[in-house]
Order: sequence, then structure tokens, then C-alpha cells
Amino acid sequence: MNVTTKQKLREFLKEILESHGDHNDFADSESLFISGRLDSFSMMNLVMYLEQVFDLNFSDLEFDVN
Repeated sequence: MNVTTKQKLREFLKEILESHGDHNDFADSESLFISGRLDSFSMMNLVMYLEQVFDLNFSDLEFDVN
């Protein structure tokens, strides 16, 4: 993942966190879902963002946030 792509994703995640009142920074290795900082609705938003911005398709994949 290049720096620009990584920065776009980090900015999107920061926006989601801030919309939940969470203004703390996060590490690349931190699981924002396991820690409870993001919820299932946030997961849906993240998947839609990844599909739209990075032209990914998650419709055929089964995955778990854990």
C-alpha cells in the first residue's frame, strides 16, 4: 500500500472515529473493531468506502473483523 492510499484510508477511519466522538490517534496495527472503537455500522461504511474508492468487490468474500 503506497503512502497516498494509506493516508486516504487513515483519514477516512479518523472521520468515522470522530463521528463517534473518538478523537484519539490509532496505530496501524490496532484493531479498531476488537477494541470497540468501531462498530458493525462502521464496518459497512468502511466496506462501501473501499469498494468505491479503491474499486474492490467484497460481495463474494466472507470475512470476520476478528
